Amino acid sequence: MSFQNPVFIPGPTNIPESLRKACDMPTIDHRSPLFGQILHPARDGVRKVLKSEQAEVFIFPSTGTGGWETALTNTLSAGDKILAARNGMFSHRWIDMCQRHGLDVQVVETPWGHGLPADRYEEILTADTGHQIKAVLATHNETATGVKSDIAAVRGALDAAGHPAMLFVDGVSSIASMDFRMDEWGVDVAVTGSQKGFMLTAGLAIVGFSPKAMAATKTAKLPRTFFDVHDMAKGYANNAYPYTPAVGLLNGLNEACRMLLDEGLENVFARHTRIAEGVRAAVDAWGLELCAADPSVYSDTVSAIRTPDGFNATDIVTHAAEKYGVAFGVGLGEVAGKVFRIGHLGSLTDVMALSGIATAEMCMVDLGLDIKLGSGVAAAQEYYRGHGIEVQKDAA
Repeated sequence: MSFQNPVFIPGPTNIPESLRKACDMPTIDHRSPLFGQILHPARDGVRKVLKSEQAEVFIFPSTGTGGWETALTNTLSAGDKILAARNGMFSHRWIDMCQRHGLDVQVVETPWGHGLPADRYEEILTADTGHQIKAVLATHNETATGVKSDIAAVRGALDAAGHPAMLFVDGVSSIASMDFRMDEWGVDVAVTGSQKGFMLTAGLAIVGFSPKAMAATKTAKLPRTFFDVHDMAKGYANNAYPYTPAVGLLNGLNEACRMLLDEGLENVFARHTRIAEGVRAAVDAWGLELCAADPSVYSDTVSAIRTPDGFNATDIVTHAAEKYGVAFGVGLGEVAGKVFRIGHLGSLTDVMALSGIATAEMCMVDLGLDIKLGSGVAAAQEYYRGHGIEVQKDAA
């Protein structure tokens, strides 16, 4: 693997030089007012990225998985009923975590490659007249399959059923890359991490709690210590953590939020869409298909590309690393060996994307697939040439 080449995995993503420098800082007293000058602006920046006016933002030294656990343990009690769909590896893992915590999960099995079944959610929630379901889990962007789900539709299902359950959303590979509207969509807990759209290394679990979720923390009985939001809130009030924080990463997060907001969130989202469309044009030119079932669920942060039957897609990833020093993502779970993944999120440009497309193309030709060298690159080039950067101003 080469440090000279960008990575094309769906996280961790490429780190801009300014963020590397922001994380590389001298030791400071993390219980001093100086730390507060890093902490509080970072929390405010995250709140803006979430498009929320009222979220309580908590940042733990962890990853998105720790964010999942923060959501569950602070708001629920053993035996509580949860509604979730399993449509990929990461929704599966969150369900598994619920079950390990003694929660009663009603699982809606959904074909991998499809989005969350909001209509089925509505049926189940409507039938739950006793309101036994306490929370609905939704994976906004299923990283294993390159599938984006409609969170507004999930909220619509809750509203149509007149159900009071909380809505928890895994936005690990969507937040800060694709449009996310915490307040408008009625999200009660939003979960993400530092290593994808925020363009940092792994190490921070970032969560936003709605007022409704904060109220639920007062009666939740699942055990928590490290991930207790009340302990964290007490620390924040004194410019501190209840334990040692990742100061450098928080300084990087502060700078990452500034970069995203300076670019303009709508421009960030448009850039991701444009780059993703170029990748999709390449896939079409290769004569291959995405794992995502149809354009309505295409992810703008990762494309899972199906290879022909009988071909081990993981060989493309291995060959790319060994021969060209480039990283792609392997298939996971039910699609292991059937797809390879191109991550196109974070600090990425059209030109960088072209280098990843070209490398994937060379690997497939090297391995004997019936791909015309240059076909995908040309298709992406045509798309990028015809769809230039259109700067939009975010609403004040």
